[in-house]
Amino acid sequence: MGFLKMFSGKGPEEYERNGDRFFEIREYGAAKLEYEAALDKIKKGRPEDTDLEDRLREKVKKSREALALQHKGNAEVLKESGNYEDAFDLFHLALELTEDPRLVAWLEQTLDKTQDGIAAEDMGVPSPHPQEHRAEEEEWSPGEEDEYFTALCGALPEAMQDAYRKYGDTFKAGYVALNRGVYDLAVTALSRALEENPPDSLIPLELATSYLNLERHEEALVLMERFVRDHPGFIPGYQVLCEILWAMGRFDEAYKLFLFCPEEIADSAPILHLKGESLYLSGRHQDAESFYRGLLRSHGRDKRAVASLAAICETLDKKEEALELYSEIMGECRSCGARVDPFIKQKYADISVELGNHSTQILEMYLSLIDEDPAGRKSHFKKVGQIYTAMGNEREARRYRLFADGLGEPAND
Repeated sequence: MGFLKMFSGKGPEEYERNGDRFFEIREYGAAKLEYEAALDKIKKGRPEDTDLEDRLREKVKKSREALALQHKGNAEVLKESGNYEDAFDLFHLALELTEDPRLVAWLEQTLDKTQDGIAAEDMGVPSPHPQEHRAEEEEWSPGEEDEYFTALCGALPEAMQDAYRKYGDTFKAGYVALNRGVYDLAVTALSRALEENPPDSLIPLELATSYLNLERHEEALVLMERFVRDHPGFIPGYQVLCEILWAMGRFDEAYKLFLFCPEEIADSAPILHLKGESLYLSGRHQDAESFYRGLLRSHGRDKRAVASLAAICETLDKKEEALELYSEIMGECRSCGARVDPFIKQKYADISVELGNHSTQILEMYLSLIDEDPAGRKSHFKKVGQIYTAMGNEREARRYRLFADGLGEPAND
């Protein structure tokens, strides 16, 4: 789907075709969103086209009924496994979607029985098929969930904090699940929260991120294309949309997106960096290099831009310049007393070794990285051994090679 069309305004027929495509592959939630977007277009731009409006209304209804049945089926599986709470949520969501009187009656009865199952569990009565909760879910108390949600919100911009705290308990459960990596649960809860809250909420950001982590890229894309269209000045929407497009390998589309974003955000640092990253990931490395050089001239020596240019120079085999750029970042950190990012320090040290620098200074960098970057410890041990070999100290070189092979940690001499 091209962004030129997205920002110039897709017609209702295009939304309808997208909806038909999603309906065919049983992505009924995505189909519903597309049909509703088409209806919105009709109401605003072509209210006289009653035939198309009637057809779209029927397709919305058909997708809602199909989605209700899908939720019903998933809920029955959950209920059979003894997971009454999640089953209740899905049965309730199905009830909100369907207009079929027989299904409504069945769901209402089933919800009562499912509620009885939840009550029995709360009283300690074993269910016929006890659920095998994951360990991390058993250890998570409601109080801990509240604390975690508060901490997560505290890291957001103030406007987002205020919005997220108003979205209710279902959203809270989904947002916490997303940040704990329980993506299936996040999708279930956030989908319901999306139905419970106003249509202009920020919930699609988190639901799309959940889909992205499950590699359900098409569903994520539908949500975020619509979100960015409805919130064209909201920068986090572009960030999530770019991640989705990058995951799908659609780098050129991600780059074109920024040709149409509003003027008030087009020159902001986050948007500029997303643009540069899209160029780099698309394989247009020389264009990316020119972009970041221009950015540094026009916006000053921003540390993130310097690091991006250094990475591009590495890719283009301009090792000496990359080394100078990483050195610039490290010097800036030292001058203001900030801690040097271990990643930057490692890049500087690795390129130095590639260029034949086996000095004590580089050795000391790797020795400090052993403590600062535990995940890369094996690699750091190997580099220390390599430098000792170049220095002619085979005894120490052998010692650190043994450490790298997992035979021990450095001992104090």
